Formats: sequence, structure tokens, C-alpha cells
Amino acid sequence: MAQYDLTPVDVPQVETKYRKIHTKLPVPESLEIFEKLSRSEPRSMMGQPPVIWDRAEGFTVEDKWGNRWLDWSSGVLIANSGHGRKEVREALKKAVDKPLLATYVFVHEKRAELTSMLVQLAPQPDDYSVFLLSTGSEAVENAIKLARTYALEKHGKEKRFIVSFKNAFHGRTLGSQLAGGMDKLKTWIVGEGKTFIQVPFPDGYKNEDTSFDLFLKSIREQGISGNEIAGIITESYQGVGPDFLPVEYAQKLQDFCREYDIISIYDEVQAGFGRTGKMFTFEHYGVEPDLITCGKGITSSLPLSAVIGRKKIMDLYAPGSMTSTHSGSPLPVIAAVENLKLIEKEHLVENSRKMGEVLLPGLQKIVDRYSDRLGCLHGKGLVAGIQVVRAGTKEPDSRTAVKINEKCFQKGLLMFAPVGIAGECIKIAPPLTITKEALDEGLEVLAEACEEVLGKG
Repeated sequence: MAQYDLTPVDVPQVETKYRKIHTKLPVPESLEIFEKLSRSEPRSMMGQPPVIWDRAEGFTVEDKWGNRWLDWSSGVLIANSGHGRKEVREALKKAVDKPLLATYVFVHEKRAELTSMLVQLAPQPDDYSVFLLSTGSEAVENAIKLARTYALEKHGKEKRFIVSFKNAFHGRTLGSQLAGGMDKLKTWIVGEGKTFIQVPFPDGYKNEDTSFDLFLKSIREQGISGNEIAGIITESYQGVGPDFLPVEYAQKLQDFCREYDIISIYDEVQAGFGRTGKMFTFEHYGVEPDLITCGKGITSSLPLSAVIGRKKIMDLYAPGSMTSTHSGSPLPVIAAVENLKLIEKEHLVENSRKMGEVLLPGLQKIVDRYSDRLGCLHGKGLVAGIQVVRAGTKEPDSRTAVKINEKCFQKGLLMFAPVGIAGECIKIAPPLTITKEALDEGLEVLAEACEEVLGKG
């Protein structure tokens, strides 16, 4: 886990169009707030660069002491249409003043508008429906439940296994972590999960074998046949990278699912709504998932998630038996409607693709300069990750990754703490509204930070 020193230090003063740093960091006056939190929250809520957010708009974040950061985090891949959009705020104000704040699953008009919008994003809109929930983990749990229910009802108890991928992250609840592929996150799980199995993810770096034969070999070695698999779940890109499926692999996986009537689940919680230059990342692979889990960028703001799935699966449960307390709650739904309108109106999916053509070559230049320490760069659109490694190896170097991240923070470029299997991945995910000018400035800052931490290269 990333550790940031809360001792204020003098840092170079910065003032550009997008960045302004003119105090010590962390700000001395902010320490009282951190101390208050340490007395009232578990330490698990700490671990991000020590800034107290006071205002976030577009692709910048400000504190109350006059510092401003160029944001390369989007929160945590949330603010796809930008932070604090006026259109979203105005729509929420109207709802609050109406007032209509909570509805359980009693119908409100905007729920019908949003589900209709989301269905239109599905591979075959007439064949899909939408179930709204609150969090990505909840959406994943629901998708697992639906896959298992479909298999039991159609094929019986022998078809019960859920297959996922090593190094996957699907959330922090029991079912989502059983499907996850990080053993260090499962130490609290005792006894459960015997029908959850993992296979290697074909990322081409941590696992160099990208053939679908490896998938078949892996399930065979675990004593599982296609006839016993209820569902296969994968992140559209693995968040530890981002690491992407090879197209041929994804298509063979789809063929395998269809051959054995296995429900295919693509987790788009952080990958969806334009992040990679397509509305959904699975579109890069030419596949049609049975279930699609969504969250984060669905609203660019408030908590909301969704499962978009084939009707034959989604309609397995009777009225009133598949709901959630805040399913389609008015305020998040309104935020999502306005967010989707902005993504379409401002062509943010296309902007993500175009800006990826600026971001990724710029990052590659930095990686090439420090190729012995920056071991791998993966990305599409406006998400990218750089694996920091020990010199001449693929061994993760989380300490150096944090140093680079912290140096960027001190220069006015904000990213969330390094991720990855050992905290070695510098993750880059700016709002989709970002401009070339802002990207170029961020790339300059990252290059400066790498030089100061790693040397001249």
C-alpha cells in the first residue's frame, strides 16, 4: 500500500494555466483534518496523495488554500465527462428543489429515461435490458448471481463454476473478491469459493503466453470442463495494467461460451463510457457479452451502477425479487442522464480516442528513456499504466512508483496512488474532456518527475 509522508515540505512554486502550487505540501493547515480522520476512520481510507479536495471542475482539482492540480485520476476513473459539470449540477438542483430524493423501486420518470438510454448502448438493444444498482461491486455480485441462476435452471447443479482471471479486480464484497484474482485480497475468506476458479490473464507482459490454448489447459488442469462452467467474467481491461485481451483470444473465448452455453460477463465498471476510445472497451474485441457490469463513469459524479444483460437472463427473477434499496434512486439517475447526454453531445468517446494518440506516444517516449526501470506501458484512449520495476527485471518496484507519483503531486499533477499486483503501476486516467495542451503539460511534468527520481536516463 502506498505511504505518503504527512510532514509538510517545501516544494518548488508552480503556476501555469492548469497548475498552481504555492504552499508547502501537504498544506500545514490540512494536517488537522487528516488527524481528525485518523481518529474517526479506519486507516484503510488513507493511502492517497495528501490533498484535501475542496473543488473539482473540468480536469483540475483545487484545495481551499489556493493550490490547483491537473487531474490525471478522474477521482478513480469516475469523472469521464469532467468534474463538477454545470449541466449535472443544475439538473440535481432542480431535483432537490422538487423535492424527490428517494423512491426505492417505486417508479420515477427519469429511471425510464436512463434505462432506455443504456439499452441503446447494448450490442443488440432489443435483446437487452438494464438493472440499476449503487456500486460496481454490487453489479458484479448481481451478474454472478444471474449467471449461476441461468445455469442451474437450464442445466442443473453440475453447471456451477465461475471462471475468472488471475490479477483481476472486481470489487471488495465477498462474491466480487471470490471472482477477483488477487490472493492478497482474499486472506479473510475461509471456506467459501470452491466453485470460483482463476486462469492466467493473457496480458503479454506478466504472462507472456497469450494463446487461448492456455485457457483450455488451465481449466483442464483444475479438473473443470466447459459443461460445468456457469459463467466466465473478465474485466474488459484489467485494472492492474491496464491490461487488454488480445482480440483473437476474446473472440475464441466468446466461441467457447456459446459452445457450452456459458454466460459471458464483461466488467466495464472502470472501462466503460468512452474511457478507451469506444463507448465500451469490449467493442475493441468484436464480441457481444451476455452481461455487462457498469459503474464509475456512468454518472461522472454520484454513486450508480448497472447490469446491462440479455433479457433471457435478466428476466429470471419475478417482480420484487431482484431489487436494491437504491435501485434507480432519483439523484444518481439524473446525474447519469445528464452525463450520457454530455458524452454524446461533446463527442467525448471520440475525444478519448484522439487524445490517446497524444497520451500514449508521449508516455512511450518516457518509458523508452527509462526502459530498465519502466518495464511496460499499456493503454488505449485515456487510460494508461506504466509498470515500475527493479533495474533489468520484471520485479515490481512499488517504492519507486510511489516516489514518482509523489513527485508529480508536488509539481501539481495529481494521480491516485500506484496500483497493480504490488503497487508498482503508475495509472493515468484523466477526464475525457482533457485537451492536448493539458496532456502535453502533464507529460512534461511526468518526465520531470521521472528524471528527478530515476536520473537522466
